[in-house]
Order: sequence, then structure tokens, then C-alpha cells
Amino acid sequence: MLSNRRIQELELVMEFEKVEECFKEVSSWIENVGRKGLKEMINLDDSLEMLLQTQKQFREFDLVASEYCKRGQEALKKMDRWEDFSSVDVHPHKVKLQTYREQLEEFCTQLDESRHRLCETVRLYEFFDKVRGGICCRDGGRGG
Repeated sequence: MLSNRRIQELELVMEFEKVEECFKEVSSWIENVGRKGLKEMINLDDSLEMLLQTQKQFREFDLVASEYCKRGQEALKKMDRWEDFSSVDVHPHKVKLQTYREQLEEFCTQLDESRHRLCETVRLYEFFDKVRGGICCRDGGRGG
């Protein structure tokens, strides 16, 4: 039984090495592209027109970023079995796995928050634009 467990651990280490390439690619994209893209979304412009342009750009970025999040989550799912193993050989890989998991979860959460904030800001600007248009039309263009 001990021998079988040891074989399973070695198989997991080999599997990790295969999946690690995916983790490295996702991690590299997050660090070199993803975080920069999110930082660009922090300062939202003052006009509805510019905000809509930013939203369009963000949607394109979001499609790519969401795909990287999905790929990273699928790779992590393949490694769920690691939780049951605690040998010395497996430990360094579990530490790497946890680091990848934390990085991915943090980025995906920031992506969701940015998506929500941008959507809500656009809605707010559209609302104010309608209100401003209604006020201008109602008082005959005299100003308000």
C-alpha cells in the first residue's frame, strides 16, 4: 500500500511538471499584460463618449483575460488531487501550486471588480446624460 502511494505521488509530480507550463504561461501573461491592462482601467474618463470607448477596449481585454483565467482554473482543477498528499517530494510542488492559485484568484477577482465598476460607471454616466438632456429640453434650453 505504501508503494502504491509512493507511485501515485511520483505520478502527480510528473503530472505537475506537464501542467506547470500552463501555469507559467498564465502567470507570465497576468504579470506582463493583465495587471497593466487592469491599471489602465483605474482612471475612468470624464465624458460618456470616452467612457464608452474605454468600455469597448476593456471588453476586448476582458475576453482575453477571461480566457487566461479559465485556462488557469482548469489547470488548477487537474491538480486538486494534491490535497491528499503530504510527502517531502510533493511539498515544493504544493507550495508552487498555492502561489499560482493565489495569483490567479487575485487577478480574476480584480478583473471581475473592474468589469463591474466600469459597467456601473457607464450606467451612471448614461443616467446623468439622460437627466441632463431632460432638464435642457424641459426648461426650453434656458439653462438650469
